[in-house]
Amino acid sequence: MDISEVTKRAGLPASTLRYYEKRGLIASVGPQGARRRFAPGVLDQLALIALGQAAGLSLDEIQSMLSPAGPPNIDRRLLSAKADEIDATIKQLRAVSRGLRHAAACPAPSHAECPTFQGLLQAAASGALDRQRLGRKLRPTGAGS
Repeated sequence: MDISEVTKRAGLPASTLRYYEKRGLIASVGPQGARRRFAPGVLDQLALIALGQAAGLSLDEIQSMLSPAGPPNIDRRLLSAKADEIDATIKQLRAVSRGLRHAAACPAPSHAECPTFQGLLQAAASGALDRQRLGRKLRPTGAGS
């Protein structure tokens, strides 16, 4: 498959294909110096690269799972760890979202009087927004919450 066909079918610029090839993520077939050609399986490799990037994997991590002459060698522990990381991020973002929604609709006369909003500010100031415990800190606790 010619490089131009791969760019159209994969929706990637030729420069990206050349970069991936230089990094060893994909390989062209045919003589050197000629217009790049790729085996049809390159589309599956590109899809795996895209999936890995969407999951937050580095190109080095993705490369470790690709096999130029066969099926991918998926690192299940790495995927499980990445899924745990994504779940923790989702939990953090949900807690932040709840706090922001509360602040937007808080019945307190001023956000300075709202314990939940003050908790959000303290969490942000202390770096707790980067830790999982934020979800517990932002639960409404009573009047003004």
